[in-house]
Amino acid sequence: MTAPPVERSPVRAFVHTRVGGLPREFWVLFSGTAINKLGTMAQPLMGIYLTQSRGVSVATTGVILTLWGCGSLLSQPIAGFLADRVGRRATLAGGMTATAATMIFLGYAWDLTAIAAGMFVLGLVVDTYRPASQALLADVVSPEDRPRAFGLLFWAINLGFSIAMVAGGRLASSGFLLLFWVDAASCLIFAYLVWRLIPETRPPAAERLPGGYRDVLRDRTMVAFVLMNLAYTCTYLQAFQTMAIAMTQRGLSPEAYGTAIAVNGLLIILVQPITTAWLVRFSPSLVLAAGFAVVGVGFGLQAFATTTLEYALAIVVWTCGEILTAGMPLAITSALAPPHLRGRYNGLYGLSWSVGAAVTPMLGTRLLEIGHEALWLTTGALGLVAAIGQIILAPAIRHRTKTQ
Repeated sequence: MTAPPVERSPVRAFVHTRVGGLPREFWVLFSGTAINKLGTMAQPLMGIYLTQSRGVSVATTGVILTLWGCGSLLSQPIAGFLADRVGRRATLAGGMTATAATMIFLGYAWDLTAIAAGMFVLGLVVDTYRPASQALLADVVSPEDRPRAFGLLFWAINLGFSIAMVAGGRLASSGFLLLFWVDAASCLIFAYLVWRLIPETRPPAAERLPGGYRDVLRDRTMVAFVLMNLAYTCTYLQAFQTMAIAMTQRGLSPEAYGTAIAVNGLLIILVQPITTAWLVRFSPSLVLAAGFAVVGVGFGLQAFATTTLEYALAIVVWTCGEILTAGMPLAITSALAPPHLRGRYNGLYGLSWSVGAAVTPMLGTRLLEIGHEALWLTTGALGLVAAIGQIILAPAIRHRTKTQ
């Protein structure tokens, strides 16, 4: 006689739809990511560290930070290659260990040449874990659960980073060296968890097919998808590259920017876990297109903002769009990638963020010289272009997803 199904209470059912059914390897990855982001204190304050702690001029600081960006441009393709060739586990743990060593080096470095070299290396290794962790997640989580799993990782990153920003600002008053040690320790903990608790997940050698980045670049759907994401990054990253400058030009204080942008992290932490399970019912491509469009509209609204409250309201709009996008691009990338090329596909996707980070400051400041309306209406339009492109790509992505 078959036992009757066990009925869950509404609370247990709610929790299960959001965090239930995911494998142990995912939760190790989730925990390591959260710990790592909780310790990310030195990186956001690197400009202040260089100018105040090391006495580097503002102009030279800009050059050194550009070296960081150059390292980041190389990071994603190299990490994607290593994730497929060496393995997800070794690439992730190795990247975290290298980041920890570089953090300690920078914490004690005084020579300008050494600092510049360290910053380039940091850009090269600090995000090495991304293609590896994304490929690892795709290896162990079923396709239908990937949007939810990537959404949970997105939430962990935002929660950890929000806490780290507040804690890092306070600890910096005691000296920057402590921040570098905290950052390094969080990287080593992440590396240890992955190395001890997650087995290698890439396909066995007998099942791995030949292939490289040339095969990825022949995938027109993937290349178009990455280009649309680049358009989106050139919109979204203005919030952290140009918005503070734009607000001060409106006569608002740096504290006003901090207050307004805090709305972004708070909304993500409170709302995103609730929406993820609901959004997975819909086509990831169409949800992503809606998110791009809402982000574009929100940034466009900032053209008319003159007070902290008005900026905060615009941020509420584009944060809602960001919540819609949570986990969807990585789920789509995983759906498009054959198992033996998942690292490289995620490396190409990550490159769109690295290029966006390099292009955004120049694009934003040039547009701001023309005027606030030029900055926010142009970048908002880029978000709408990304949305339209994603709608056009949706049938091809849906077809690829069904046939895999």
